Amino acid sequence: MKKFLVLLLAALMVFSFAACGGGGGGEEAAADDAMKVAMVTDYGDITDQSFNQTTYEACKAFCEENGIDFTYKKPASDSDADRVSSIEEAIEEGYNVIVMPGYAFANAIYEVAPLYEDTKFVALDVSEGDLTAYGEREFDGPNVYSAVYQEEIAGYMAGYAAVKLGYTKLGFLGGMAVPAVQRYGGGFVQGADAAAEELGKSDVEIKYVYGGQFFGDADITAAMDTWYGAGTEVVFACGGGIFTSAAEAAAKTGGKVIGVDVDQAGIIDGSYGEGMTVTSAMKGLGATVNTLLGAIKDGNWDEYAGKIQNLGLVSETPSENYVQLPESTQWADGFQQADYETLVKELFDGTRTVSADIEALPATKVVKVDDQGAIKG
Repeated sequence: MKKFLVLLLAALMVFSFAACGGGGGGEEAAADDAMKVAMVTDYGDITDQSFNQTTYEACKAFCEENGIDFTYKKPASDSDADRVSSIEEAIEEGYNVIVMPGYAFANAIYEVAPLYEDTKFVALDVSEGDLTAYGEREFDGPNVYSAVYQEEIAGYMAGYAAVKLGYTKLGFLGGMAVPAVQRYGGGFVQGADAAAEELGKSDVEIKYVYGGQFFGDADITAAMDTWYGAGTEVVFACGGGIFTSAAEAAAKTGGKVIGVDVDQAGIIDGSYGEGMTVTSAMKGLGATVNTLLGAIKDGNWDEYAGKIQNLGLVSETPSENYVQLPESTQWADGFQQADYETLVKELFDGTRTVSADIEALPATKVVKVDDQGAIKG
């Protein structure tokens, strides 16, 4: 009888231990391994109507639809140390997928990724050169994926459209002279030049400048006041929140603006004047987020881990590409949707090519480019 009681007590102890999830099994362990997504912002915040907001909204929507825990972190300042701190804070809270938009994350990824091998890092616009500090260091990130984009093609589309729509006095206001912004600018110049040549125009001009930051302020607005006041008709505002300075100045003269990264017609027109936004040079941030989070959820992370992919045109169909113009483009006789579809087809099949070189501004055949350097910095 005594032996029976001992065996019964032992069985009860084993049952109780298993029911509580002891030994690393059961539902608790499964929960610990569940996909949890954290997005960390770069220079801006999740209301910037640009890079951060688009990434945040895509992450949030995906996670809500799929029942996945999601949060976001905003670093205390624009510094590598604070970006690292925000990433590590998310990891310590149990988030095992970290999404980071912008080249500014390169140093943080370089520092943190090797320390957290079980965490998946998804970066947008962080190039191999950013990660290796352009050859000064080595980086091997088997738990890192980064998408970079062919901004030169989106910029080309915007410049081509602007001239085809009849604008001859153009401007390019870049944020900081970083590769992605430089590619946008170079493509814009090439597209405008190609359209001007096709139309036989010799009066197309582009003023070209970098603001030195990714937000607008009084100094940059003053520079834009000068441009619009002297006859500039449309400015491609390329760099996060710097569009505010172009839009503020445009509103005073009835000028126009071209948005960047996402379709900015809603925020620009809504805040500064209906019909102000001619088009936007877009890249598929949301599509990239959905693809990568979907791959992780479905167990296909290995297809992307350790890669840096250069995303651009994948189809003759405009809406299927990672670089495109939005449906809100102000189509007119000079440039209709059918013309845009033809342009995309020619870019896709190689009939029309765009240089991604950022060593210097592209040489032009007919367009006059006034390179004004930088407003700040």
